[in-house]
Amino acid sequence: MNLKIYTIIFISLLLLVSTTSFSQSNLESYLKTAAKNNSELKATFSEYMAAMEKVPQVGALPDPQVAFGYFIEPVETRVGPQKWKFNLAQNFPWFGLLEAKENVATEMANAKFEKFENAKSNLFFEVKTAFYNYYFMDKAIKITKENMDILQVFKRLSLVKIEAGKASIVDELRVELELNDLENQLALFVDTKNTIQTKFNNLLAREVSKNIMIPDTLWQDELPFDKLNMLDEIYAENHQLKSLDHKLNAFVNQEVVAKKEGLPKFNIGLNYTVVDKNPSSTAIDNGKDAFLFPSVGIKIPVFRKKYKALIKEAKLLQEAVTNKKEDKKNVLSSINTAAYKDFSDGDRRIALNKKQAQIAKKVLDVLITSYSTNATNFEEVLRMERQLLKYELAYQQALIDKNAAVAFMHYLIGK
Repeated sequence: MNLKIYTIIFISLLLLVSTTSFSQSNLESYLKTAAKNNSELKATFSEYMAAMEKVPQVGALPDPQVAFGYFIEPVETRVGPQKWKFNLAQNFPWFGLLEAKENVATEMANAKFEKFENAKSNLFFEVKTAFYNYYFMDKAIKITKENMDILQVFKRLSLVKIEAGKASIVDELRVELELNDLENQLALFVDTKNTIQTKFNNLLAREVSKNIMIPDTLWQDELPFDKLNMLDEIYAENHQLKSLDHKLNAFVNQEVVAKKEGLPKFNIGLNYTVVDKNPSSTAIDNGKDAFLFPSVGIKIPVFRKKYKALIKEAKLLQEAVTNKKEDKKNVLSSINTAAYKDFSDGDRRIALNKKQAQIAKKVLDVLITSYSTNATNFEEVLRMERQLLKYELAYQQALIDKNAAVAFMHYLIGK
């Protein structure tokens, strides 16, 4: 007999674990669908890809310059008249300037990538919270219907006692009042559930009427780190902070660019002149084209005010990003504390409301038994029924709040 009991318990536990795992895998599947289909996320990724295309643009040499000249009146030379002239020149910036520009563009693109990653983490958080809220509304509807069934039992019991002359018509009317309130609450839960379903499916970019698979009992997520280590993880992995780091690196390289822009630039070219033969010349090189290579030039930036301003601009931008990062870290520290408080509060309320609901159920059973015999305190029965409903809903809400707090923590660390 004991072996059978243990076997039943073991199978029940396996079913519970498999159900929980199955439900969590459903949520993971929803997250993948959202990441694949969400239009806003696609737009953010396209912005990153567009930023990456800036790198080869800024790292390329200036286009070579080609010039062609035709002599309307040929210029007579010893070897013959010049007919037309061809010139090709290529400009070269100071050593390392193009690499510095590429570094600026790359770091700005990396900042865009962190923006994309942050958008993805935020999308996952929204999908998770919508999933949890949908679960809560589904549970709230079931719990409310169960309590309405209990009230129907009260109503039938009160009618029996009224017919027997042991209760007043007021008892039935009180039940009617409670049922009307619950019917109104139920309608609100149904409307809210439909609204959340629409939001959830829009996040996944699929049909708004598509069903959402949820577990019979929601699992409880736990924080991946303790309070202190969580803050260190946020500072190390938060995508908004990483984006600011890349921007800071970009402005450091922008300062390098500004300094190198103020250094000389070079150009190397060739000149080719076509010469016709001089009929009256006996020179060996008569009619020989003239070719000059290389011709070297240098561009000296004399007016320094512009370059000094560019350097100062880059330094001020570095200072601004540094201050933004410090401010963001302070904000994240406050948010981490608040999120940890929400997690702890949800954890406490889960235990409390589960215990309170069990006690309220026992009290309600005693009151129903008492009322069905001879006791007349029907108002106390209804009050306890309301308490039971309150605790059952509060228990489910606590589950949602705890898991939502964990989901938000995952968002903060870029998961």
